Amino acid sequence: MKKIIGIILMSAICLSAFAAKKTKQKTVKIGIAKIVQHPALDSVEQGVKDAIEAAGIKAKFDCQNANGDVNTANQIAAQFKDEKVDVAVGIATPVAIALANTLKSTPVVFGTVTDPLGAGLVKTLEHGEGNVTGMSDELPSKEHIKLFKEITGIKTLGYIYTSNEDNSVSSLELVKQGCKEAGLELVVQAITTSAEVKQAAEAIVDRCDGIYLTTDNTVFSALPSLVGVFNKAKKPIFSGDVTGAMEGGCFMASGFNYYKAGYATGEMVVAILNGKKPAEIPVRFMTNPEDSDLLFDLDVAKACGITIPEKYLNQASYIIENGKLNNK
Repeated sequence: MKKIIGIILMSAICLSAFAAKKTKQKTVKIGIAKIVQHPALDSVEQGVKDAIEAAGIKAKFDCQNANGDVNTANQIAAQFKDEKVDVAVGIATPVAIALANTLKSTPVVFGTVTDPLGAGLVKTLEHGEGNVTGMSDELPSKEHIKLFKEITGIKTLGYIYTSNEDNSVSSLELVKQGCKEAGLELVVQAITTSAEVKQAAEAIVDRCDGIYLTTDNTVFSALPSLVGVFNKAKKPIFSGDVTGAMEGGCFMASGFNYYKAGYATGEMVVAILNGKKPAEIPVRFMTNPEDSDLLFDLDVAKACGITIPEKYLNQASYIIENGKLNNK
């Protein structure tokens, strides 16, 4: 009898182990949507995927691009709902809002949202809201502007922003404060689509000494056209996105590493897949020194007649010289 009971117990244990293994190997569906395609957001997407795969989770990814269209973002959200994804990731504010408005019972993790409070995604940064949490890409714009002035000696700062994108409007307010504190005159040009970036750059280039770029996805999706205008005028560009500046043309760039930001967002997805509720997870910011990079383009500096202090060159993560990107 004891032998029979022992066999039954061993069988139960084996079946439990098999069931646990089977559950662990279950493929989860992850929907990832970004507002537009450009190097920074592509890096975020890759970071999310890598973090999930590094956690040993077997996942099927549905990666979508809204191509800068809010209506398309809403369609993608509806598609994710029909697919019954386990977690939806929204990269950039318009996509994150579309997912949050459509997916009421599915966990939504936003990535690179400048002002999640202003966008109405959460009510506090201390924890998520209902089924929504994520990562903010708010930049230290005041410090950036102060540094830009110190190195270049500019007196007038140009800024192009997307008037129909919440994170861009929020960033504009920070830029205004930064210019006021630094004693700089601010010249602003609004756009609504990436097709307007070159025209906006041409409209603003003669009225400013240099231009500052925050993490405006519409602007960065057409960055080469802006770079062409300002390089021709020999006026410096300060980019808040280092990833986009690695192709050359921006005098300097400072900001967090977008791949690391994506990886951090992916870690939040992993926590949710492992049983944590979005409402229990605080909004994450990329504030650690190791999360940020600093880049200088010496070719642009030379063309603009700017000498970069040695102390800042020593702090640089990347240097572009003779058209070649060097990782320090």
